[in-house]
Parts: sequence; structure tokens; C-alpha cells
Amino acid sequence: MTPRTARLLLVLGAFIAGLALFSAVIFIVTGRSPAPIAMQSAIGGPFRLVDHNNRPITDQDVKGKPQLVFFGFTHCPDVCPTALFEVSEILRALGPDGDRLGAMFVTVDPERDTPAKLKDYLSSFDPRLIGATGDADAIRAMERAYRVYAKKVPLDGGGYTMDHTAIVYLMDKEGRFVAPFNIKRRPEAAAADLRRYL
Repeated sequence: MTPRTARLLLVLGAFIAGLALFSAVIFIVTGRSPAPIAMQSAIGGPFRLVDHNNRPITDQDVKGKPQLVFFGFTHCPDVCPTALFEVSEILRALGPDGDRLGAMFVTVDPERDTPAKLKDYLSSFDPRLIGATGDADAIRAMERAYRVYAKKVPLDGGGYTMDHTAIVYLMDKEGRFVAPFNIKRRPEAAAADLRRYL
């Protein structure tokens, strides 16, 4: 046996031993549990808000489609309009499949973002985007459910802006959190990724 053949057999043997060990661990871990343990996501949950057409909207209304959920506000100078433009481009790249995806923009500034204000703001983006607002308590409850940070920041000379979490949440058809969704890529690549959930 040549040294090269011996090395190959050693590597192959180590690989097979590792595979057997891995399979044994999987069997032990899964074999002792009579049923899979369902883990409840720590992100998402029930909400009761008002959409940009001033109609009630709840978590039940958006079930049945995967959702992209983004928190922001209409006075946001750059992050929010950029994110909504990118989501609009992804919906465009999905073509007819875009109707099978939901996309919701939830305000963190209900004091200024009325349904009428949201409707006007969203007119610059894909018409399938839903704006959502509500009273301060309802917005805070949704922020807590989605683990969103939002804070009013006073500006010199009066007025204020908002610091807030800038994550796009991907939720599945049942309203369960899947993962933060990366919109900072070619719309076609993001669309191809989303098609797995449609």
C-alpha cells in the first residue's frame, strides 16, 4: 500500500466515523422525544391596528400570505423611503407572484402618521404595500411583540424625529417569524429567495 493510498483510507475512515457519530447523536436526540417540540417564536403575535384606508387590520387579516413587515415613519429622511423602494422593487421582480406576498409598513410615529398621511406617503411606492397605524398603546404593543426599538428624539428648534429598529421581518403564512429579510441585494435575488415561502 502506498503512503498516498494509506492517507486516503485514513481520511475516508475518519469521514465515515464522523458520519456515524453524527447519525448516532441525531438518533439519540430525536429518538428519545415521542414528538417534535414546537417552539413559539419570540417575535410577532396578535395586533389590532388601522390601515392606510382607515380600515381595521389585525394579524388574522394578513394570514395566508408570507409578509414582509417594516417599522418606520413618514418623516424618516432616508432609511424608510429607501427600504420601501427596495420592497417595491422586490414585489415588481416577483411579477404575478407578488400578489401572493404581503408587505406592511407599520408606523412608530402614530402621533403624526394618520391613515391619510400614510396613504399619501405610500402613493410613491408599490400599491400592494399596506400602511398601518393606531393609537399609541396599540403601536407600542406591536413594537413589543416584534422586539422593535423606537424612541422620540427632540430636534433643535422644536419638532422631533424617531430612532427605530430598521429590520425587515419575514413572517410565514401563519404569522410566525422566519428571519430578518435581506433587501440589500438585487431585487431578482431577493424575489427568488421569497418564492420558497409563497
